[in-house]
Amino acid sequence: MNKSFQIGTRTISADSPVFIVAEISANHNQDYNRAVEIIHAAKEAGADAVKLQTYTADSITLDCDDECFQINEGTIWDGTTLYRLYQEAYTPWEWQPKLKEEANRLGMECFSSPFDLTSVDFLEEMKVPAYKIASYEINDIPMIRKIARLHKPMIFATGIAYPEDIERALAVCRQEGNEDVILLKCVSSYPTPYEAVNLNVIPTLARTYDCLTGISDHTLGTIVSAGAVPLGAKMVEKHLTLRRADGGPDGAFSMEPEEFRQMVEQIRILEKALGSNEYTLTDAQKLEHEGSRSLFVVEDIPAGAVLSPGNIRSIRPGNGLHTMYYEEVLGKKAKRFLKKGTPLSWELID
Repeated sequence: MNKSFQIGTRTISADSPVFIVAEISANHNQDYNRAVEIIHAAKEAGADAVKLQTYTADSITLDCDDECFQINEGTIWDGTTLYRLYQEAYTPWEWQPKLKEEANRLGMECFSSPFDLTSVDFLEEMKVPAYKIASYEINDIPMIRKIARLHKPMIFATGIAYPEDIERALAVCRQEGNEDVILLKCVSSYPTPYEAVNLNVIPTLARTYDCLTGISDHTLGTIVSAGAVPLGAKMVEKHLTLRRADGGPDGAFSMEPEEFRQMVEQIRILEKALGSNEYTLTDAQKLEHEGSRSLFVVEDIPAGAVLSPGNIRSIRPGNGLHTMYYEEVLGKKAKRFLKKGTPLSWELID
């Protein structure tokens, strides 16, 4: 898979800044102006992109009350059906081109997760720069193939994926000549308990599938998303709402703007702190190295006197002979009078 590609104006690569995405999802609570407000909050918090979800209740499931359509899995949505949940959560399609335009106007990218073939066609008309494949759609091979043929970056969430699901999806991408792929470590639990996150899988995904990696994080707080960065995450996605107290299908596990801003700041600090993986000294460290220990004359030594532990010691700074020569110089004689505080050198030793 390619290790560098563009999502709009942003480069995604091992050396690029982390691509930080604010997921709007259902947090608009069916209010267009609130959706716009979330986009502005994402910009102010430092997001690189906002993400939508493109489906209707009818395109993602059936209006059916049979047991298999009931939500009863210990989630925050238990007690309703898939259809009723998605009726409440979907983002009206007529909003989406305008939301993308607003995000672009603010200097952010905007893309979406399609959930059926018609939504892919719709998003192509919007000219989205990338496609996110949601966790439960990683086994929708016809849709993955249709998207792969568009030769735009594909972002796969792996929340419910067996290894063979990932392998099959990536094989389809390769067959269609699309290797601009990033895999997101994800847990489809809302909110995700910390002990279920398994951040150490991020470098495993990178090694196993030879691709860029990131995280779609549904935990509370900033620590998991920030912690993914030293493990190689090049994309971080978090749900953003204005106020959790406003409710909505995704409100309980979404970040508020100030929390999102703190996460962005932590990630940017970590990027600076991680630096290079090569062990070299900076110019400042090279200068500081001169303050390290070396051999000095610590008592006046007459010419011809023997150098001993009493008159030669390893002290700071580093102007004298290297300390590795300490045993070698002991027992030798001073060529001339050596004043206390003189950095020892071979020219002073007989």
